Amino acid sequence: MSVRIEKVDLPGIGTRHDVVTSEGRRLGVITHRTGEREIAVFDPRDPDSCSDSIHLNDDEAIALAAVLGTSLMLGQFSHLGDKTTGLYTEQIILPAQSAFTGKTLGDTKARTRTKSSIVAILRDLDVIASPAPEVGLEAGDIIVAVGTKQGLEALSSLLSDGQP
Repeated sequence: MSVRIEKVDLPGIGTRHDVVTSEGRRLGVITHRTGEREIAVFDPRDPDSCSDSIHLNDDEAIALAAVLGTSLMLGQFSHLGDKTTGLYTEQIILPAQSAFTGKTLGDTKARTRTKSSIVAILRDLDVIASPAPEVGLEAGDIIVAVGTKQGLEALSSLLSDGQP
């Protein structure tokens, strides 16, 4: 399925990029020349009329981008929770007090100890897909893992208190 994105130059203001959904709804991101940005929601009855806008500061824009990116990636794994496979996905936030903060993924020996696989690490706006053992772990990393329910519980415990 293709997505339609339209670019509109706004003289003296900046640029607006509109995403037109499959339902015909229009959502715009306005980037002002000043660096400010806002989300514009258009009236479904009149796609040229903005019905609401939301100004975003830098932190809010970064957070929104991270949430959208994370939810998209995790949605692609969602089919794994099918009861017939017995596999599930989970996202685990690495706490600052974890024994593995500042160490490498290989130091966890997660797959051997929990029988769960870490398939990605989400850090800020970056996705580290299929992370290698030498990838460093940082407080606040979102660990995306696949395994059985028991294995994922063991991994969560391992990452938070060092014990699977």
